[in-house]
Amino acid sequence: MISTSTAAEVARGVSRLLIQEGYSPILEFTLPNGRRLDVAALGPGGEMLGVEIKVALADLRGDGKWPEYLDYCDLFYFAIPPDFPHEHVPAQTGLIVADRYGGAIVKPAQAQSLHASRRKAVTISFAKVAAERLSAILDTIAETSSPNLVIPNAADES
Repeated sequence: MISTSTAAEVARGVSRLLIQEGYSPILEFTLPNGRRLDVAALGPGGEMLGVEIKVALADLRGDGKWPEYLDYCDLFYFAIPPDFPHEHVPAQTGLIVADRYGGAIVKPAQAQSLHASRRKAVTISFAKVAAERLSAILDTIAETSSPNLVIPNAADES
C-alpha cells in the first residue's frame, strides 16, 4: 500500500506521466518473486516498466531490495518528489521527479530485454490484476448506484 500522502501524490504524477508517454500503469503490482512494485506499466511495445517511489532519504538508504525488481522490468525507475535530493538515487537506475500533477523523466532508465517466457508470465499477471481491479471498481459503482443490488461472490457460484 502506498504509505503516505506524499507517496500517493508521486504515484499519481508518475501514472499521469506514464500515460502521456504511452504506458498503461497500475499501482502496487506484485512480481513473481514476491516483490511489489509501487507502479508497474506496460508500454506500447509490450515492455514492462517498474517504478519504486521514495519520499524519505532514510527509506531510500535502507532499501536493499530494489535490485530484485530488475529481472522483471525492461526499464526501472526511482520516482521522487521535487524536493528530494537527487544525488542519493542509485546511478544505475532511471529517475522520475513527480508531484500530484505530473512528472518528468530526469534520467532515462537503461533498457534491458526480458526473456520471452518471463515477459509472457509478467504480462499475463499484469493483465489479470488490471482486469480484477476493474471488475471490483465496477462492482463498487453498481452497489453505489443500486443499493439493493446483490452481487454474487465468485466462490458462491461453484
